[in-house]
Parts: sequence; C-alpha cells; structure tokens
Amino acid sequence: MDHAGRLHRLEKALSASELDVLLVTHLPNIRYLTGFTGSSAALLAGERGAVLFTDGRYLMQAKQEARNVRVVICSKAPLIAAAEWLLAQQQRGGRRYLGIEPESLTAGGRKRLGSVLGGKATVRFAPPLIERARMVKDAAEIGRIREAVSLGASLFSVARREIRPGVREAEVAAAMEYEARRRGAEGMSFPTILASGPRSAIVHGRASMERIRRGGFVVCDFGVILAGYCSDRTCTVHVGQPSRDRRAFYEAVREAQQAAIECAKPGVPTGEVDEAARSVLRKWKLAKYFTHSTGHGLGLEIHEGPRLAAGQAEKLEPGMVVTIEPGAYIPGKQGVRIEDVVVITASGCEPLTATEKDLVVL
Repeated sequence: MDHAGRLHRLEKALSASELDVLLVTHLPNIRYLTGFTGSSAALLAGERGAVLFTDGRYLMQAKQEARNVRVVICSKAPLIAAAEWLLAQQQRGGRRYLGIEPESLTAGGRKRLGSVLGGKATVRFAPPLIERARMVKDAAEIGRIREAVSLGASLFSVARREIRPGVREAEVAAAMEYEARRRGAEGMSFPTILASGPRSAIVHGRASMERIRRGGFVVCDFGVILAGYCSDRTCTVHVGQPSRDRRAFYEAVREAQQAAIECAKPGVPTGEVDEAARSVLRKWKLAKYFTHSTGHGLGLEIHEGPRLAAGQAEKLEPGMVVTIEPGAYIPGKQGVRIEDVVVITASGCEPLTATEKDLVVL
C-alpha cells in the first residue's frame, strides 16, 4: 500500500483547506494513511510530516506497520499526548491551525483537547479529506477487496448446504462464520443476517434462534474481512417450491438490481443508480416496499462513501467500489434482497465475483 503517497496527497489537501495539521482519530483513517492496525492511536499529519501516537501495547507493532511516520509511545491517552506534542511545537513557533475529524472526535474528546491546548491553537472542523480519498480505491485495494469478495461469496455454498426446515437461523450463520475463519478471514464484516419466512421482511434481521420453516424466503446477507478489507453479499433462497407470485416477487428485485448495475458508470450521479432500481420496482408496484438505499461504498469499513441513494449527486468515478443491493420487504410476510459488489471501470462497472441470480430453491 502506498502510505507515503497518501500522506503526501493529504498534506497538499490540508494546505488547500487552510489547515497546518490534521488530528486523525478515526482508526480506519489512521490505517489508511500509515498501515497501523492497533486499537488505540492518534495521528498528527501536516506539512512537517506525520507523527503516530499509541501506547506501549503496540511498541513492536507500530514500528513494524507504520514505517513511513514517526512513532511516539505514550503513557497517556493518544489524543492527550498528541495535543501536548502539538502545543510544544506551537510554543516553538510551529503550527497554528488544527483540523479535527468532527465525525470521529466525541464531545468529551473535543473538551479534553481544548483544555490541553488552552486556546493556543485554532481548532477547526476539517472537511472529509481522507474519506474522499478513500472513495477511489487503488489497484492494491481493489485486489484485496476482490479476494475478500471471493472468499465471502464461497460461503453461500455453506448456506445452501445448511438451510433446511427445522434448522435454526443461528446454526446456519454459525456454520458460515466458522468456515470463513477456517478459510482465513479475520472476522465477519458485520453480524451475519439470516432471516427466514416472515422474518425475511426485516431488512437487517440478524440470525436468530428461529427455526427455518418450509414455504418461505431466506435472506442471507454476509461478508468477511480479509487483509483489512470488507466484502458484502446478499443472496435470497426459497425453502420449498415457491408460488408463481413469489417467483414474480423475486424476479422484480432481480430485474431492479440488473437495471442498477447497467446504470453504474463513470460520471453517473449515485442518485440515478438508485432511481434505476427504484423505477423497476415502481413498475412492479413494489417501490413502497423498497425502504433503504440501493448501495454504498466499502473498503476498510463495511459502509463508506459514496452512497447510492435517492437525491445523491456524487458522481461515480473509476476505482470506486460499491454494493448494489435493492430489495423489497412486505412486513410480516416476505422479503427479498440481491446484492453484489462492483468496481467502477472506465466504461461501466465490473462485478467482483460471478454470481448466479436465478432463484435457488432448497
């Protein structure tokens, strides 16, 4: 990963934003800039370089992972250590304008920061400079996401084997998660969603102790973390032969997803991709049952920019990696969602793994 290049580009962006230094407290952002994967850290990044603050638990790890920055091992909280270091630099005629991440730093953290600085530095909310950079993945990142997606997709074979009448949803999820770890995943991207029968209408129906019954849909939404990068996939199956109406319900969602995939191209606003899916469901008179956005970016986190949602004006760019996952959910009755991860290319988009879209009947 080009951590040095990322820091260099951030330094240039800080100057354009009239900031001397940025205090980075969001751990995925710290990992993106330095490679450091510890659970406690703060990073000061600016024109004079970058300094990573962490505690003694990570002495060896920080030096091994964060090779392009100065590492300071501190006995205090990294946020306080960073503020004191900045104050010392300020007293020597150093930096003046400090940017903070408003979405990451808590009100308590902001108060503690202010008490250390004592008004001797101007603190400003920084624009989402790192988040914007993270939206467009480089080749190394796309390679890692592709591997994560491939591993995640392979877990569907476990679901197909385990889903049957009488088995608890949680038992199926456990089998999938065990297999993910056995195949090298660091963990799951999120708690596995496995919702059967009427529960399939719960958009984020986490696997429960409910037993799967014959005669209903089962929504399986799952993902893995591999080498720090997330995957995300949703497949919907039917237990027992579905009625004609249920096949049509599934087909409506499948058609909506395909329309969104075909719409996803460079220069297209993300809101138009959402509308492509929604318009198909409108034709099927199911639009009111589509209650979430069509997709989202993913990478070091399971939810990143951009959002593929109604009214969003962000334009797709080559290198963006997004999910496309329309669904329809009739409360108390049934739900269907179909999801793939795609990378935006120069001329369109490429699904990162081949998937079978015909309804699977178990």
